[in-house]
Amino acid sequence: MPAPLAPLFPSGVLRRGTTTTVSGPPGHGATTLALSLLAAASTAGSWCAAVGLPDPGVVAAAELGLDLRRVVFVPHPGSGWAEAAGDLLSGVDAVLVRPPGRARLTAARHLCARARERQAALVVLLERAGAWPEGGDLALSVGPGTWEGVGQGHGHLNGRRAEVRVSGRRAAGRVTECALWLPAGSGVVEEAEPEEAEPGELEPEEAEAELEAGRWPGPGDGPEAA
Repeated sequence: MPAPLAPLFPSGVLRRGTTTTVSGPPGHGATTLALSLLAAASTAGSWCAAVGLPDPGVVAAAELGLDLRRVVFVPHPGSGWAEAAGDLLSGVDAVLVRPPGRARLTAARHLCARARERQAALVVLLERAGAWPEGGDLALSVGPGTWEGVGQGHGHLNGRRAEVRVSGRRAAGRVTECALWLPAGSGVVEEAEPEEAEPGELEPEEAEAELEAGRWPGPGDGPEAA
């Protein structure tokens, strides 16, 4: 894992045979976060694949650290997205897949089992966590974010700051939250300093209530890309 992401994962690595879901509304940084999970693996020599990203943004992906020489892109798998991902799990070390909608339970279970059997890492990109009925070993949910760099009608977008909520099974069972740049001005994912609460902002308990009310994409809400 890149250093800013290592604390989110048990033992600081993307484990073989596991399923990780990354969810968040379009434009919030979930795609950036999901691609960054493959970056360290590809630069270390592992082969990776991305299925169902119609416009993967290869320049931005390269800036994240993804070694494009070791990544297979299947941008338009159509209705065969699950079959394509399953076949690739047999030949690469990590597969990122974006289902076109809510996945069927049979397809989700098959891919999770395939990842365990082939000892490959499966990353599922979703708009809502609930779109992946099988769940995952680790669930990353990207919440509200803000862009920086644009002034009063002028300037350039430099970075997107977002809150990320992490939960999972077994060693990752405790729910944690952190702030990340998705991406920072340098193009990579970086840790962001926590913001001090301003008068009128929600307290942690109130923020939790907002999450339960559906304002945040939570691990049980459902999957699709972003």
